[in-house]
Amino acid sequence: MSQFLEVTGLRKKFLMHILNDKNIDALEDINFSMEEGEIIGLTGKSGSGKSSLMKCIYGTYLVNEGSIWYESDTFGRIDLVAASEHEILQIRRNEMTYCSQFLQVIPRVPALEVVGEQLILDGVGHDEAIETAKTFLDRLSLPQELWDAYPSTFSGGEQQRINVVQAIISSPRFLLIDEPTASLDVKTKDVVIEMILELKRNGTSVILITHDEYTLEKLADRQLKLVDGKLQELATA
Repeated sequence: MSQFLEVTGLRKKFLMHILNDKNIDALEDINFSMEEGEIIGLTGKSGSGKSSLMKCIYGTYLVNEGSIWYESDTFGRIDLVAASEHEILQIRRNEMTYCSQFLQVIPRVPALEVVGEQLILDGVGHDEAIETAKTFLDRLSLPQELWDAYPSTFSGGEQQRINVVQAIISSPRFLLIDEPTASLDVKTKDVVIEMILELKRNGTSVILITHDEYTLEKLADRQLKLVDGKLQELATA
């Protein structure tokens, strides 16, 4: 395996206007690297900075200090902190997927269309994309009567399944995923875990946020723990 991502000296602050413009340190001097095809489990209490770190890597948050060196298929080794907006958008479009904890979809779009959308954007024909979407939804035991329904009307667990499939169906090169099994029963949780392991076997690198020890044990090659914005490395899985 080769080095895939290297984070050095990363610092993220938030300016809190409601606290008289006080600066809050969300992340302090974050340093770690990951290999291609590795799954890193990111842990820590709520508010410790896990989602902030993931959003810094994805480019949703601007970084105050440090570098995020990423080995891109499109641009070669590139610092995501210094990259242009065009470069970031291209990497997101072709290589990197971010799956938040909460489903965000356009209202009144059926579940099959929501799930198949990324494949269609990747150039897959509409009918083939929908058939692939059906296969994924069937694996996750989403009832067929919901396939043509709107995900905004689904239960939390049903929305979670749509969220996960939407993120993994196109086999991204780099997956950032937040609490993929949080609202799922044990059987469905095992299916999601196997889907992510299939991605890994096909070369996908994954950073995973979860509080679920079972999911960590099954998925993570390594665990990184955030405590008050500072990083600790835990035992290798």
